[in-house]
Amino acid sequence: MKRGRRNEKGKKLAGKAAARALVWLLLPVLVFVVLNSDHMPQVPLQATTLLIWANPSFNSDLVGHAPPPSPASSDQTPGEAVDAPPSPTSRHETPGKVVGAPPSPTTSDQTPSVAVDAPPSVASRDEAPGDAIGANKSQGDVARRRDTDVAAPRSKSICDFSSERMDVCAMQGDVRMHGKSATVYVVSASDDSYRPENGTVKIRPYPRKSEEGTMRTIREVTIRWSGLDAPRCTVTHNVPAVVFSTGAYLSNFFHAMTDGIIPLFNTVREYDGHVQLVVTDYNHKWVDKFKDILAALSKYPVINFDADDKVRCFPSVQVGTEGHKEMGIIPALSRKGYTMTDFRNFLRSVYSLKREWSTPVNRTTGDRPRLLMILRRNSRAFANEAEAVAAATEVGFDVVSAEPQVVSDMARFAEVVNSCDVMVGVHGAGLTNLVFLPRNATLVQVVPWGDMSWGSNAAFGAPSADMGLGYVQYETTPEETTLKYKYPRDHAVFTDVASINRQGYGMTWGLFLNGQNITLDIDRYRGVLQKIYHDSIMGDPSFN
Repeated sequence: MKRGRRNEKGKKLAGKAAARALVWLLLPVLVFVVLNSDHMPQVPLQATTLLIWANPSFNSDLVGHAPPPSPASSDQTPGEAVDAPPSPTSRHETPGKVVGAPPSPTTSDQTPSVAVDAPPSVASRDEAPGDAIGANKSQGDVARRRDTDVAAPRSKSICDFSSERMDVCAMQGDVRMHGKSATVYVVSASDDSYRPENGTVKIRPYPRKSEEGTMRTIREVTIRWSGLDAPRCTVTHNVPAVVFSTGAYLSNFFHAMTDGIIPLFNTVREYDGHVQLVVTDYNHKWVDKFKDILAALSKYPVINFDADDKVRCFPSVQVGTEGHKEMGIIPALSRKGYTMTDFRNFLRSVYSLKREWSTPVNRTTGDRPRLLMILRRNSRAFANEAEAVAAATEVGFDVVSAEPQVVSDMARFAEVVNSCDVMVGVHGAGLTNLVFLPRNATLVQVVPWGDMSWGSNAAFGAPSADMGLGYVQYETTPEETTLKYKYPRDHAVFTDVASINRQGYGMTWGLFLNGQNITLDIDRYRGVLQKIYHDSIMGDPSFN
C-alpha cells in the first residue's frame, strides 16, 4: 500500500517537472511572436492628473466675504504672457478676488475642430479637440470616447461674490454647458473644491450687481455641481470659455465700454486669442459693432448661448467678466495687472491707429493742434455751436466737428479721434471716444447744470488720468443753461438742486440730462481754450 502511494506521488512530481520544462522551451517562441505582432494588447490610459491653475491655498474658505482690496496706481507694468501659457498668479494681496481661474490657454495656432456628428458622450478632459463654428472635420481629428474609456477627472471650482460690481464663478476639469437651458454643469467636483450646499449657484453675468433693476433684465445662468448624470457632450472644445451678457445698457456706447469691452479685455486678454466667447442676452448689433475687438480677443466665432442647443464641454468655464470701476481697470485686482494704458494700446492695435502720443505743435511751421467737438442734437447740445467753433478757430485750433452720424462708424471715427489733440463735448456717451485719443491729449467735459460734477468726473475725469490724458471740467452756470428760459431764478431748479435729485433718477434724467441745452459763455470758453492751446504749443500738460 505504501509503495503504491510513493509511486503515485512520484508520477505527479515528474508531470510538474515536465510542464515546467515545456514552458521554458516555449517562452522564447512566445516572446518572439509578441514582439513581432501588430496586434499587441491595449491597456486603457487612466485620466491624467488635473493641473489646477490657481493659488495653492485654493479652497472654499475664499468664497465671497472678504473686503475688496485697495486700488493700485495705473502705471503698474502688466505681466502679460505673450505666445506662452500664463503662469499662475498669486492672489494673497487681493482678498475676495476669484482665486480659481480658467487654465492656461493653448498656444497652438491650429483651428479647433467640431464634433458635430459625434454621438453624445461624457466628456473626458484628456481629449484635445476644440470647436470653431462652421469648421469642417479636416481641420482636426475629433476624439470620441465612451464613458468607460477614460476615468472621469475631478473638477475644481471657485466662486467670488464679494465684489460690489460682479459675481464670478470659475470651473476647471469636466465642465459642460447647455445654452438653451442656461446651465453649466461641474462634473465630479473634488473634495477641496468650492461646492454650494444645495449644489447650485445662479449668476447674472453683467458687472452692475448693485443695480437690482438692471440685473433683473439679465438672463440668469445656473451652475450645477453634479455627478456623472450630467448630459453627455455633443461638442468638445480644447480652449477655455467665458460667459458674459450683452444685455442691459450695452447699446449705449459708454456702457458698451465700461460694462462690456473693458471687463472682457481684463478677463480674456491673457489667453492671446485661445478662448471661446459665449454671449447670453445676445445682441447681434452689439456683436457686429464690436466685431473687430471681439476677433482680436478670440480666434473663434462668438457662440450665442441663448440659441445653442448643443452640450458643449470645455476644459474650463468662467461665468461673468471682471469689471472694477467706471471706464477703468484696477491693476491690483487684475489677474495680469492690466492697466488702461494696456487697454488703449490694444485698441490702437485693433484699429491700426497711428498716434500713440500727442506732441507739441511746431509754431514756426504753421501747424495747428486739432480740436474735436462732439456734437449732440436731442439734448445737452451746444445752443451756440457756431460761435463755439469760431472761438476755437480764433484761438488757433483746427476744429473738427463730429455729428452723431459720423460717430456711429466706430472704426472710421476712431481714426478721427486719434488724429486730434483736444476733445470737447457735453457729458454723455460720445465722450467715451476718449479711449482713442493719443496720450497727452486733453478732454474738456462740459458738465450740464444740475449738480452733476461728481458723476461726470467719475465717468470721464478720473478715467482720463488712468489713460494718460489731460482733463478740464467746464461747469455750466445758471446763465449758460437753457433751463433759465423754463424756470424762474428762484425755482428749486436753481436754488435747491439737491431736492430735485432726491426725487429719483427719473426726475434727474428728465430735467437735467434730457431737458436742457447749453449756451456757452464764449468769453469764458475762449479763455479755457487759450490755456489749453498754450500748453499744447509749449508742451506743458499741466492744466490746473
